[in-house]
Amino acid sequence: MAVPPLDPDAAARAASFGPVPPMRQRGLSAVREAIESAPLPPDMPEMAVDEREASGGIPLRIYRPTRDVTAPVVVYFHGGGMVLGSNHSFEPLARELAAASGATVIAVDYRLAPEHPAPAQFDDAYRATEWVGDHAAELDVDPTRLAVAGDSAGGALGAAVALAARDNDGPVISCQVLLYPGLDRDMGAKSITSMPDAPMLSLDDIIFMHDLADGSAGTPHEAYRVPAYAADVAGLPPAIVVTAECDPIRDWGERYAARLRDAGVQTTLTRYPGMYHGFLMRSDATARGRLAIAEVGALLRAKFAHPVPFNGHWAAAT
Repeated sequence: MAVPPLDPDAAARAASFGPVPPMRQRGLSAVREAIESAPLPPDMPEMAVDEREASGGIPLRIYRPTRDVTAPVVVYFHGGGMVLGSNHSFEPLARELAAASGATVIAVDYRLAPEHPAPAQFDDAYRATEWVGDHAAELDVDPTRLAVAGDSAGGALGAAVALAARDNDGPVISCQVLLYPGLDRDMGAKSITSMPDAPMLSLDDIIFMHDLADGSAGTPHEAYRVPAYAADVAGLPPAIVVTAECDPIRDWGERYAARLRDAGVQTTLTRYPGMYHGFLMRSDATARGRLAIAEVGALLRAKFAHPVPFNGHWAAAT
C-alpha cells in the first residue's frame, strides 16, 4: 500500500520544500539549523508572552491569550524526536493552542538528546509540570484545570507525564492532548511498513532519531520513555488524540487511543485525511490544519468549562 493522496494544501506545503535528503545524510546539526532558522509566520495570534524557569533551570515560555488570573493551563512539549526543536521553532503551534483553547500555554524547552541522554527529556517534562502545579498562584493559572499536550515526540512526553502523575500521586492532570504522538517503537506497524517513504517523515528518519535518542543503551522498554509499553493505562486522564492519514506513525497513536478507550479512559480520536506528520507545526499552511487546531481548542474549552471531579483516580468512562 502506497502513501494515500495528500490533501491539496498538504501537497503544496510538502512540495514547497523541494527534494529533502534523509536526515542521516544531512546530519543532525544541519537539520537543527534548518528547523531553527525557518521563518515564523508573520500573522501568529497576538498575546502576552513571557519567559520563566522551572526548578533546575528548565526554560519555559508562557503564552497568555487572556488576562484571566484563573485561566486553565496547558503544559506543552514540542516535537522533534527528542533530538530537534525548541520553544522558538514550535512557537506557532504553542500560540495557536493558546488562542484556540483560551488557556495559558506553558511551553517547556526540555533538554535534547544526544547531548543529554534519556531520561533527561522525561525528567524535564515531569519536573516542569510539577512546578507549574506548585506555582499556579504566582503564574495566575488554575491548577485544577491543568492539561498536558505535545506533538510527535512531545506527545510521547505528554503521555509519559500523565502515566507518571498517576503512578506517583503527582499533579492532577485534567486532560492529555496527544498530537500524532511518537509513543511506540513498533517498526512493524502497518502504517510504517506501508509508508516507509512518507513525506515529512520517513522510516529512515525515524530510525535515525531513535538511534540518537537511545544512544548505546539501545531500544528502551520503560513506559515513561515509550508509553506504549505501559502495562496498565486505566485511571489516566481523558485524552484528545490526533493522527494524520499520511503519517507513518499513525498507527501508534490510534492503537494507544484504542487501549485508553478499552481501559475506560474517555478518549477522542480524530484522523485528519490527507495530512502528513507534523502538519500542526504550521497549522496555518493547510485548511485541515486550521480545522484541527480549532477542534482541539474547542474540546479543551469544553473540558475546562465542565471539569469532571477527580477522586484520587479518574473514573472509567461508561
